[in-house]
Amino acid sequence: MIKLEIKQQVAWVSLARPEKQNALSFAMFVELSNVIKKIKNDRSLRAVVISGEGEHFCSGLDVAAVMKKPSNIIKLLFKWLPGNQNLAQKVVLGWQDLSIPVIAKITGHCFGGGMQIALGADYRIVDKNAKLAIMEARWGLCPDMGANVVLAGLMKRDQALWLASHAGPVSAADAKEYGLVTQLTDDVDKQTDAVLETLMARSPDTLAAIKRITQQSYRSQQRKILAKETWSQIRLLMNPNTKKAIAKAKGAEDIQFNNAKSW
Repeated sequence: MIKLEIKQQVAWVSLARPEKQNALSFAMFVELSNVIKKIKNDRSLRAVVISGEGEHFCSGLDVAAVMKKPSNIIKLLFKWLPGNQNLAQKVVLGWQDLSIPVIAKITGHCFGGGMQIALGADYRIVDKNAKLAIMEARWGLCPDMGANVVLAGLMKRDQALWLASHAGPVSAADAKEYGLVTQLTDDVDKQTDAVLETLMARSPDTLAAIKRITQQSYRSQQRKILAKETWSQIRLLMNPNTKKAIAKAKGAEDIQFNNAKSW
């Protein structure tokens, strides 16, 4: 369900579950983590592009599918030390750990876990008709995939708080104003190629150094944030009200915002 294609020193990573708007299954978390490791070990690569097959980038977590096996939740959240990255956080911050630039090419819906994966990229090229959302609060949960580490460098505090709290989709134009979007376009393929062309013309060592320095200047207390994310999510999962909300999930269709216009 995760595809990796190498073309001209660029790794093209696709979320490949279009029949579910690329909703994230547990297997996709494992495959994404493995793909990130593979890319990290390939020194010939110069850039990464993440996209979703079909019309949408990703509709978020397939709640019902993941929750069918309680052990999946344990595997997603488990870590040896509180400040380490668990599996859910690795598929977001793993892109930040790469020395090469990572581009998220976003069309259609980019919700929940999909939004957090996109936040892990260095650049987000977004179709003007796309909709974006951080929607964990819809299920009585909090964002816990590591996006909080990067959000502080993108958004004002009140906007980040509101986006995560109301859990509804925002337009691409509003997302651009909030700081979630790098470039807004009506042709994501053409714009992505243009960004790649610019980056590929630069020294890879220079780009790696710029990425490290920029990350360091914007990032603070990463281990504390990761620990707080995981502990908060565990406490919420033990809350009876959260269990009731999750129990009502019918599958990925419930979180694809088919009625997004009413939100």
